[in-house]
This record gives sequence, C-alpha cells and structure tokens, in this order.
Amino acid sequence: MRPSYLIKPALDESYPEIDYGKGIYLFDQAGKRYLDASSGAVTANIGHGVPEIILAMHEQSKRVSFVYRSQFTSEPAEKLAEKLADLLPGDLNWSFFVNSGSEATETALKIAIQYWQEKGIKSKTKILSRWVSYHGITLGALSMSGHPGRRARFVPLLEEFPTISPPYCYRCPYQKSAPECGFLCAIELETAIKRIGADHIAAFIAEPVIGAAGGAISPPEDYYKTIKRICEENHILFIADEVMTGFGRTGPMLAIEHWNTIPDIVALGKGMGAGYAPIAATVVSDHVMEPILKGSKVIISGHTLSANPQSCAAALAVLEYLDNHQILKEVESKSVYLKNKLDRLKTQFPFIGEVRGKGLLFGLEFVQFPAAKIPFDPSVKLTELVVRTGRDHGILLYPAGAGLDGLSGDAVIIAPPLTVTKREIDELIALLQTTFIEVYKTLGVPLENGVDE
Repeated sequence: MRPSYLIKPALDESYPEIDYGKGIYLFDQAGKRYLDASSGAVTANIGHGVPEIILAMHEQSKRVSFVYRSQFTSEPAEKLAEKLADLLPGDLNWSFFVNSGSEATETALKIAIQYWQEKGIKSKTKILSRWVSYHGITLGALSMSGHPGRRARFVPLLEEFPTISPPYCYRCPYQKSAPECGFLCAIELETAIKRIGADHIAAFIAEPVIGAAGGAISPPEDYYKTIKRICEENHILFIADEVMTGFGRTGPMLAIEHWNTIPDIVALGKGMGAGYAPIAATVVSDHVMEPILKGSKVIISGHTLSANPQSCAAALAVLEYLDNHQILKEVESKSVYLKNKLDRLKTQFPFIGEVRGKGLLFGLEFVQFPAAKIPFDPSVKLTELVVRTGRDHGILLYPAGAGLDGLSGDAVIIAPPLTVTKREIDELIALLQTTFIEVYKTLGVPLENGVDE
C-alpha cells in the first residue's frame, strides 16, 4: 500500500477511496456501493453526478474559471445575486459570495459590527449565540459556536460569545414543556442582554435547526418570534445561520420561514453549490446595507476566490435544477414518509431516545436508558460505532453531538438528498435497521420488540 501524506479527519483511520457518485449513491474503488443518507455533510442536496450541473460547469470553464473580484464582476455572480434576492424573504437582497459556511458566518459577524460602526455606534462589538451550536471552524466563527469539543484547544484565542441555552425540548434545562414553558430558553437572551448591556451587542446568531452540535434540534412554534422581538427591542441584529438548512433542506428556501421570522442577515452554504463547487454566501438586508451604502461604501471582508465565476455558475445550475424539477414541493411529503419510518425504528430499538427535525433533516439521539434519557458512557463512543457500522453495511450517516453540555450525548443526522425517492427511503430504513442490529450485538444488548435479526 502506497504511503499517504493527506491529512484526513482521523490520521490513524483507513478510508475507502471514492470512485464515482450517481444519484443518492456513492461507489468506492473496490466497487462497493454506499447509500448517502446524510448527503455527505448535509451538502449534496440534489445527489451526485447530475448531468445538468456538470454541463453548466463545463460550459463556464470554457469561458473563464477565475477572476479577482476587485478587477471584474461576472455574469454568473450577478445572476446568482439577483436570483437569491428573488428567492429569499423580506429585503434580504445583497449577497457577498465566499467559499465556505465558516467564511459566511464570519462575514456576517463582520458586517453586523460594521453596520453599527457606520451608524456611529462603535461599542457594539459582541455577537451573542447559544450553547449546543456550531457556526464554523475559523476563529470568528468558532467564537460564536457553543460546541465545547471543537472550542477546547483554542479557548484562549476565542471570544465568549455563547451565552444562552438551546431550545432543546428533549432535555429542557427548565424541565418544562412548550408552550407552557413560556419559551424560557429564549427569554434567557433578554437576561443576557441586560447583564452584558445592549450597547455592547451587535447581533445574535442561531441555526434555525441545530445541526452538527445537536442532531437536528428543532425549536417549538413561536420560539423565533420571541428571539426576534427581544433583538428588535434591544436594537440587536438577528443572524440566521442557514449554512446547513438553506436551499430547501427543510422544505422552504430558508428553514427560518417555518417560524414566520425574517432575519437581518443570513449565512448560506452547503446546499448552495450542492457539493459541485465550493461556494457560500452572506446575504444582507436592505436596511443593514443602507448606512454602509451611505457611509464607507465598502464591506471590510474579502477572499481571493470570492464570487468565483465557476462556483457561481454551479450554484446557479443547482437553483435552476431545483426549480425545473420542482424538488422543494416534494420535501414535505417525503419528510412525513421518512419520519414515520424512523418513528417505527424507534419502537424497535429502544436506544433511539428521540427522532427530531424538519423536512429532510432528521436527528436520532441515542440513550442507554430511555425512560430517564440517560446517555451512554462516553467511553462507548456510540456515535462513532453507529457511523462506522453503517459504513460497513453501505449507509453513510453524519455524526452529531448531543446532551445539554454538548459532550455527553450521542446522535446522528439522517439527511438524504432532496431527490430521494420513497423506494430509496425504504432501502435507507432497511440499511439502518441492519446497522442497529449489528450495533446491538456489538454492545451485547438483547434485541426486543420483535426486531427481526
């Protein structure tokens, strides 16, 4: 075996080498087929090997693949910005294109601070966020992330932006139920603002549905209305991190639309290029852009490959594909079908504590003792075991955190491409069942409830 000098996620692990992808399936060099039940990292929203996207990228490559944004604009970038302005709610009209979700959330941070500076208020420099959250791996994005595991090595370099509890109804820190709880986890924001002082806070950032840090935690109705009200009353911008949920992952173009709330700034990524090209965006509302347009007329951010015409052409083709094939209209019916199947699995495998999520973004949280919601001991490394066993059986799952401390729980995300068929969902469920039976055997736990081995 030839030596590898590629830095992989786990340096001591052996990874299969990919050969090609087709639809919801990936094939390695040995010919093994994998059902991509997580769209990679919740990215491949329209599946793999779509001819229309490949053709659009090929045609753009024949024209130009790179120009520097301070020297040229390009037709794909202009069209993509116009398309997003048409598709997104409210006055979210101004797009700054970057290369990754981390860059998009960090650019949102910078624009929020600059907005207040342009209005002559220079004290507003903090961005509040929630624990059990993940906004990216660059230092600014990681400062906003309430993900203890990913923060640990870099704490001395990070800002203490995570402040309030997540809307984690399965493990409510107040041991109450919505809506009788009065959304106390949202009211925490009001308390935090009073303690810190609204004059120091530029914005609050949240994932509409919590992804990697919490396994598709979805807040109850009216939660975000409460958050937005508190932000507006205290003159604080609201940033929606839609890197994982944008572009129809939960049905509407933005997941925040489920809660009838319009943010001031949105971060997009992942499904924007659907894995065909690296691209992300920070989309800014007219009212946030107004003082900048009247003032410095410059957004203080930039990357060499920002607004790259090759990536913009790919993203445009993805949006056209979603529209031409009416993909988003089918997300809800597929969601109901998949949720029912996952709920049935929960009755078969008691270690599934909760099935949660929206659209085609579901999380399974695992517990050792369901009635008490007690997680497995961290030494079991259950998430790792489930993901590895799934891969062995030909299904790809996305690992996620769980637990109020963000460290002591186990979860995976189920998020197949939006193009998945009901027949393919049936196959996904069958592979999950096979995986869980194998996990039970590995744990030495007896199978119950008539699970067929």
